[in-house]
Amino acid sequence: MADFEDALSPSWENLMRGQINLKDAVEGTITFNDKARNRVYKLNNEIARLFVRPRGWHLPEAHIFIDGEPATGCLVDFGLYFYHNYANFRNTQGQGFGPFFYLPKMENSREAKIWNSVFDKAEKMAGIEKGSIRATVLIETLPAVFQMDEILYELRDHSVGLNCGRWDYIFSYVKTFQGHPDRLLPDRGQVGMTQHFMRSYSDLLIRTCHRRGVHAMGGMAAQIPIRDDPTANEAAFELVRKDKQREVKAGHDGTWAAHPGLIKTCMEVFTNTMGNSPNQIETVKRDDASNLTEDDLLQRPRGVRTMEGLRLNTRVGIQYLAAWLTGSGSVPLYNLMEDAATAEISRVQIWQWLKYGVELDGDGLGVRVNHVFGRVVEEEMARIEREVGKEKFKKGMYKEACKIFTRQCTASTLDEFLTLDAYNYIVIHHPKDVSSKL
Repeated sequence: MADFEDALSPSWENLMRGQINLKDAVEGTITFNDKARNRVYKLNNEIARLFVRPRGWHLPEAHIFIDGEPATGCLVDFGLYFYHNYANFRNTQGQGFGPFFYLPKMENSREAKIWNSVFDKAEKMAGIEKGSIRATVLIETLPAVFQMDEILYELRDHSVGLNCGRWDYIFSYVKTFQGHPDRLLPDRGQVGMTQHFMRSYSDLLIRTCHRRGVHAMGGMAAQIPIRDDPTANEAAFELVRKDKQREVKAGHDGTWAAHPGLIKTCMEVFTNTMGNSPNQIETVKRDDASNLTEDDLLQRPRGVRTMEGLRLNTRVGIQYLAAWLTGSGSVPLYNLMEDAATAEISRVQIWQWLKYGVELDGDGLGVRVNHVFGRVVEEEMARIEREVGKEKFKKGMYKEACKIFTRQCTASTLDEFLTLDAYNYIVIHHPKDVSSKL
């Protein structure tokens, strides 16, 4: 999946180079010369089908104005890619169908209806059959889980399934219940798919998809290979195996991984259960999930809050934002691949803890977050400088990231998205011309 959303810092240069890369990928000519590793990458003869994830509806494209207003980011991403590639994609990859998309951040079926209109108009413009464009919707907001049937209905001519976007779903849970002090999350490492509200959402998604004859995709494994520590590497891969075993036994038809090094492990787990079957749509109906109620989907997460959890949130949030401001939207940190969704969890969790004066109850300290947050930020900034080195720290945008992150964590009202505020720092009104290849 080529990502214009949470794994991309949407600078003009990144966006245009991304479109150029997509055009080369569809044509089969894309290569990459990694001079640091002295390796050249190119496509194999047999390749995976290409999906593209445009930005969510909330993100503007401030480098393009229409009627005096910034364009909608996702329509820019979709429009450029579709216009330049639909014919080639259908001939080389889509077997007469396509292109294929992943649609993020949807909150209700009305947004799905807008996408359906976009697809219909694009197909009409191109003179291709209605239903050629295919899309998988990420169910990654709490409101959307209550409208999964309606979302599939609105996209019925174009839908191939739904996906559990679990990291954004956790972020959305906090955002939705930001005014409820009884909905406080424990440390983010404790909020996994074994939590009742997360497992219920996954089970209901599987049942909904299989009732409608479409695919139910599992969540992303955020682990990355740890090449310099075989013991830690095996422990990480074991976490991936257990996660994927849970998914395939629950009835998911496929899954995500943040790093290509995990694909073999994921495939082995799914193949061991599914054999040669392409999906489990007919074999795992999950009728038991029909008993799931609102209470199941909204059950309070269980767990504790610790000083280490606060420190990790602070360190990850600042480092991710510093990378995002300098052009990288997908960042390996502490053996996990962080993107905007995982960084959002760090931000909103600290905001929630500060707003309600949460006590760190999991490590016996008994201190309130409000009393220690300022000191924690200072100490974690010092730790970041030690870890990345003085030179990189000085050249990077760590201080700017710290200001933005801290301001959002301490704001009286929760900002909708971390990247909306930060976006103003990367807008360039007269970008270099990197779009000539288009």
